[in-house]
Amino acid sequence: MRKIAVIGTGYVGLVTGTCFAETGNRVICCDIDSQKITNLLNGVMPIYEPGLEELVAKNQKRETLQFSTDIPNAIQQAEIIYIAVGTPMTVTGEADLMYIKQVAKTIGENLNSYKIIVTKSTVPVGTGKIISSIIKEQTATKFDLVSNPEFLREGVAIKDCMNMERAVIGATSETAYQVIAELYKPFTTKMVKTSVETAEMIKYAANAFLATKISFINDIANICERVGADVTKVSEGIGLDSRIGPRFLQAGVGFGGSCFPKDTAALLHISKEVGYDFKLIEAVMETNEQQRLQMVGKLTSVLGDLDGKTISILGLAFKPDTDDVRSAPALDIIPHLVNLGANVRAYDPIAIQEAKKKLGYKCTYSTDLYQTIENADACLILTDWQQVKKLDFGKMKELMKHPIVVDGRNLFDLETMKQAGFTYLSVGRPMVNQPSFSPRAM
Repeated sequence: MRKIAVIGTGYVGLVTGTCFAETGNRVICCDIDSQKITNLLNGVMPIYEPGLEELVAKNQKRETLQFSTDIPNAIQQAEIIYIAVGTPMTVTGEADLMYIKQVAKTIGENLNSYKIIVTKSTVPVGTGKIISSIIKEQTATKFDLVSNPEFLREGVAIKDCMNMERAVIGATSETAYQVIAELYKPFTTKMVKTSVETAEMIKYAANAFLATKISFINDIANICERVGADVTKVSEGIGLDSRIGPRFLQAGVGFGGSCFPKDTAALLHISKEVGYDFKLIEAVMETNEQQRLQMVGKLTSVLGDLDGKTISILGLAFKPDTDDVRSAPALDIIPHLVNLGANVRAYDPIAIQEAKKKLGYKCTYSTDLYQTIENADACLILTDWQQVKKLDFGKMKELMKHPIVVDGRNLFDLETMKQAGFTYLSVGRPMVNQPSFSPRAM
């Protein structure tokens, strides 16, 4: 059993701290946001993540998990200190290390004995040296630094943590490595022992590579539409190659969330700082931006001028089973539709409040799927929620003004949509059923 302080109760910090508590460690999760801590003490989660609320409650009851705003005390009581604060993207694309530096200063001011300081936040290569330098300015007390990036997927984060594929541990000493490796033993994972700088790079390289796979298959999908091929079969055919694999080869509306957009931009910024022209990542980011506008183009191809048309958006979160809308396709597409004069209604089962913070009242919101599509000229699917996958096509066709579906997630079988009588446009597949009207005639 180890005494652990986790500074930052966002997505990474809260999930990591809770899972460490579940494996028998004593964990204090800290934050300067007193309201967030009060809510956590009362069982109110700051994020939606399946299974998290129950696991937090279980470990609070066991007294293995605590929440506090007293960061100095948590630092002094802990053997291991995890830094899990945000590193948001700046306007120039680099990671903002303001919160990292503030935490490093606080740690230095309150370091009362040897401790292992672990960076869990996604940070540029060289951040470990910056943290060490700031701490050493405040104290002569010895410490070790570890870079231990996270690879959790939103929506399945608890499962990912308890059954993780690998733990990357970049440590400044063998002692620190052994302690953190021991911490991860209950997760029965493979340990990857590296330097601090290599661990920092692994995180960016992993996310940039996955983003590249997504943009690649989306570019292939756009060619498929022009030559009459089916991208789903292309994905299947190349994914069976063991050198490629099937994951992240699903064509669609592009990637979003808190990691891929931010990390690809940060890696591009790093490459420019060291004088390397990383053209591949530039193309990955450009394809992702264009892919969102492809969805709007599909709408105009069947509806013509969108001025006065009612468009139903199905899904606001960047992926299902989360309320995270950071860099979600909907945040780009909805304002674009509004600028074209469309009346936009948006459905999402849990992400509406988060979306409102970004979009305001550019559209009307509903948690009622069929209310959202009633009298709509077309539906645009942006999130593959189970509720959307289980749509009643008969009821849907009766409710809609025109049976037109633009599917940014390729949820439905082409023959099924043909038999159901929908004009169906997906990504990288042939259009089903030409509309019964001319766009110019509308």
